[in-house]
Amino acid sequence: MNGLKTALLLGLMSGVLLVGGQLLGGRSGLQIGLILAVGMNFFTYFFSEKMALMSSGAIAVSETQNQEVYWRLEPMVRRLTERMGLPMPRLWVIPEQAPNAFATGRNPSHSSVAVTAGLLQLMNDTELEGVIAHELGHVRHRDILISSIAATLAAAITYSAHMAMFFGGRRNDDDDAPNPLVAILMMLLAPIAAGLIQMAISRSREYGADAAAAKYTGSPNGLISALGKLETWSKRIPMDVSPAMSHMYIIKPFTGQTLARLFSTHPATEERIARLEGLRAQ
Repeated sequence: MNGLKTALLLGLMSGVLLVGGQLLGGRSGLQIGLILAVGMNFFTYFFSEKMALMSSGAIAVSETQNQEVYWRLEPMVRRLTERMGLPMPRLWVIPEQAPNAFATGRNPSHSSVAVTAGLLQLMNDTELEGVIAHELGHVRHRDILISSIAATLAAAITYSAHMAMFFGGRRNDDDDAPNPLVAILMMLLAPIAAGLIQMAISRSREYGADAAAAKYTGSPNGLISALGKLETWSKRIPMDVSPAMSHMYIIKPFTGQTLARLFSTHPATEERIARLEGLRAQ
């Protein structure tokens, strides 16, 4: 299903480029649109992981880089991947105090798990294991490709709107009034980008990753405790994250931006905890 969604999402964007190119430039525009569509599909498939990590400011974690973080995460992640039958992902730390985490990549063999510095400080090992297992659940369910591609495309659309505002935001150099056409473009493109995210990302994927975490850690308790802390602390500490990327994190980041609400794909944390408690009762 995720593979089908990925193909449909890329096909939709390719169609938009082709039709738009033909409307703007006839046959020549169609040819340009085709070139752009091929380039976009190649780039988003192979480089969406790098774009997500770059956008978040993630820093590599290894035996030689961020060693303290590595020696805390590596044994935990390796133990979980062995249980889940997954290859070892690349590890990253995000220099943000807001507690959060996400996974990205095009498949389990090319995947990354990133955690914030705030998450490492806030969580004990049992809670951290629950969070990591949740993210590896996304890898195992192959949610990560569609999430990364949707984020890249949505970011490109919103970036285009901002560029239009920058280059065409005024009628002339002496006029401070915004160009009404650009204002309309901004109003249209942001909801379109958000709609792409909503179309591609099902809220049920979070429940599935939560259930995987409970299964492979042996208990839902760690993730239940972690989600409670995340719900409290993520609302207190703003996080510098693009709204187009917010769906990738284990819990919706608090950015202080009204636009971020358009991109929300997270179910209520209370409902996620209730479902995990139901697993505990079984």
